[in-house]
Amino acid sequence: MKTSNLKKLPAAKAKRAKVRFGRPPKELAGEVDARILDAARKVFLERGFEGASVDEIAEVARSGKATIYARFRDKRALFTEVVTHDILARITEFSAELPTGATIEERLTSAASTLLHWGLNSERIALMRLAIAETRRFPDLASTVSRSARDLSTELGVHLLSELTKSDELRSLPAFAPEHLTSTARLFLDLVAVPMLLRALFEADLRTLDPEIDEHVTRSVAFFLSACRHGAS
Repeated sequence: MKTSNLKKLPAAKAKRAKVRFGRPPKELAGEVDARILDAARKVFLERGFEGASVDEIAEVARSGKATIYARFRDKRALFTEVVTHDILARITEFSAELPTGATIEERLTSAASTLLHWGLNSERIALMRLAIAETRRFPDLASTVSRSARDLSTELGVHLLSELTKSDELRSLPAFAPEHLTSTARLFLDLVAVPMLLRALFEADLRTLDPEIDEHVTRSVAFFLSACRHGAS
């Protein structure tokens, strides 16, 4: 019976060979995961799902294929994680100091403009386009991400509105009552964010939207506050 190559190695070399293909120490695992996802995002955006290969992703990530497969079952699972992480996790990561202003209109306008300029990032939009393009291959991914993104952004809107109206006369309006605040936040985001997001998905050059964002936000915030003050909820 043949002796394996590994058994022929000196003990020290055999040990190094085993370590090489194992999981990294716990303190380094997060860094490795982030490096793999970052590399996968770059390759998927450049090649598309069909054109991307785990070999190229491993090369860009400076990682072995075994390390990738230890974390992700296959290329489909890796693609799913990239889309989910970049679209959903980044919503939860969004944080901006609550804006100051003389009026609630100024504070809301500032907050909404910051959110849109942050959200309409070229790579993030490109990944959303890719996820939509792959809907037939991943029938549940786009809808799941869409629903989850809507829920997470609504939570963000609730927090934003509750903080901004805390010391304003708006807090006494029905639209900002605790039982209505979720619906109010969703209406605010649908009015302010969704139209620009749809525009971004179809614009070849996102820079063309930059000059329009502030004007769109100003009009939308004025309309939103007028509706709230006149009893809409």
